[in-house]
Amino acid sequence: MIRALKTLSLAVFFICLNTCAQDKNPVNTQNSYDIVVPELTNPWAFTFLPDNSMLINEKEGKLIHFKDQVKTELKGLPEIYARGQGGLLDIALHPDYKTNGWIYISYASPKGEDEGGNTAVMRAKIKGDSLVEKQLLYKAEPNTTKGQHFGSRIVFDTSGYLFFTIGERGEREVNPQDLTRDGGKVYRLHDNGGVPEDNPFVEIENAKTAIYSYGHRNPQGMELHPETKAIWTHEHGPKGGDEINIIKKGANYGWPVITYGKNYSGTSITDKTKKEGMEQPLHFWDPSIAPSGMAFISSNKYGDWKGSLLVGSLKFSYLDRCTLKGNKVIKEERLLDGIGRVRSIEQGPDGFIYVGVENLGIVKLIRS
Repeated sequence: MIRALKTLSLAVFFICLNTCAQDKNPVNTQNSYDIVVPELTNPWAFTFLPDNSMLINEKEGKLIHFKDQVKTELKGLPEIYARGQGGLLDIALHPDYKTNGWIYISYASPKGEDEGGNTAVMRAKIKGDSLVEKQLLYKAEPNTTKGQHFGSRIVFDTSGYLFFTIGERGEREVNPQDLTRDGGKVYRLHDNGGVPEDNPFVEIENAKTAIYSYGHRNPQGMELHPETKAIWTHEHGPKGGDEINIIKKGANYGWPVITYGKNYSGTSITDKTKKEGMEQPLHFWDPSIAPSGMAFISSNKYGDWKGSLLVGSLKFSYLDRCTLKGNKVIKEERLLDGIGRVRSIEQGPDGFIYVGVENLGIVKLIRS
């Protein structure tokens, strides 16, 4: 393991008319990191195997097994559509992995009649250095050559249901609010890809029956709350309006009918931030931090940080520690400030927090 202490200094903030409270989040300098897995380009996701080795998804299309300081690239991945924000995305273990050996992977797939790609979810097992028994569980349609908003995070709930996210693929006017179309949704399946009979839209004509909630933009964070077991997500807004949400069955989260963000040009998307029948975020960022990766601290390794929510910032290159009171974010502070684009976060089996950082690797968070 390579030791690398990061010098963290207080940021200088310039006050202007457009400054929002999130710009003034204090920088906590009482933390550092160890580099655990060096020399990774874009560790979009990673997970720990029972032997404490890691499976790491490099966005470009490489699945790496990291064990005893050695990286082994596993063979047998499906064809990956690596374009823009698309590529090899999330990875998760089945809750009963020790018994059945299933791993679940989301990725941008070119499979289908149309040119381009869209988000897919598969499961497979590992035999030696290869994926075997591969099964495609879901493939969003239609394909598009647009390079944005694939989602895509994977979580199992306490009942063994598989949840995953798909972004609206840059088609905000047609996808997020239309139950007959993929994109801008959170989905729920059985672990084998079957659609649960009690999914909220199974009786709606022509609806995509795997949909669990809708009206999302581009969710790149999803985690099960360690105490309530509710599914929390965060999603990218446009210019401002990144959100944290708690996912409810059949709920509409509003995009693009309501939003706290604007077009990147600064023009208005809508004059509404609230509407009856649409969920309000429990927290939003303005300006946008470009959130990716999400984890709760549930171990005792970090003292009074226990219970915090961690969110990575791609835009500002830090780890955002959110202090929670119930379902409210009451305080934020920057950890690992300036480390680089934080892409993925996991609490390891040892209780420590591990963070995937673009063009650096996977690091372990140390509280000084």
